[in-house]
Amino acid sequence: MKSKPSASRAAPAFFSPQVAGARRFYLDLNPPRRCRLAVVCGGLERCRPDYAIHRATFPFYSIEYVARGHGELKLRNRTHVLQPGRLFAYGPGVPHHITGSPEDPLVKYFVDFAGTAAPALLRSCRLKPGQVAQIFPPHALAPLFDELIQSGLQAGRHSAALCARLLECLALKLLAASAPLEKADTLAFMTYQQCRSHIERHFLRLQSLAQLARECHASQAYLCRLFRRYDRQTPYQFLLRLKMNHAAARLQQPGVLVKQAAEEAGFADPFHFSRVFKNLLGLSPDTFRRMRDAGC
Repeated sequence: MKSKPSASRAAPAFFSPQVAGARRFYLDLNPPRRCRLAVVCGGLERCRPDYAIHRATFPFYSIEYVARGHGELKLRNRTHVLQPGRLFAYGPGVPHHITGSPEDPLVKYFVDFAGTAAPALLRSCRLKPGQVAQIFPPHALAPLFDELIQSGLQAGRHSAALCARLLECLALKLLAASAPLEKADTLAFMTYQQCRSHIERHFLRLQSLAQLARECHASQAYLCRLFRRYDRQTPYQFLLRLKMNHAAARLQQPGVLVKQAAEEAGFADPFHFSRVFKNLLGLSPDTFRRMRDAGC
């Protein structure tokens, strides 16, 4: 008979005993061999100063994510520093050695999973077993991991399916929040982050890519390369998306006209505003406003 979700089952032998405290859940420690995607277990571990894991292999695919503390990781004979925001994956046939810092013990999330879609899931977020990523900002994945743990601990009839979907969401969030590991890429990523933050703070008054480039002290071509690399869109597309989201929020408020929303978003021509709004959000501003008036 298939095992039921449990929060109290004894920890499997593959967990380290060198943990000061943990919040773990267990779903199915023996998942069907041909299942598509199954979360086996997961949780949050507060490691002791002497924490150490040394494994030649592992029965499941695993993602671990450092929330606090420092340590050292050896994956496929390569050594990596563990720090807040560092994330790594391993699985069957991947030797891995994890040690924590006695002065700054690790606190880390983990999720173990299996299934025919597991390798593709890791490839989709550029984190094949044996690879490491850095998340920016470092705490970006913590809310999703917390939701995963809470869903697993609920031990309901839909917990397994819900956890599998949350794992897929985690992979998407990981891809969106990944920062470069190589030092040569650090300056470029910092420039991207600074320009993105500038757009987020000033999107209502910014009018063009040329204006943005001047204020960020970079060429238009360089900014476009940065955004294509780290965000899969141009900086101007990001700017327009912020403007239209703001306009949509304003149009949800009673009494706000399309012309007002257009002017606030920096569009002198309401017809141009309407075209951009429909292209990005799929509805014209008038149709969107009528939905508000109809109580949709």
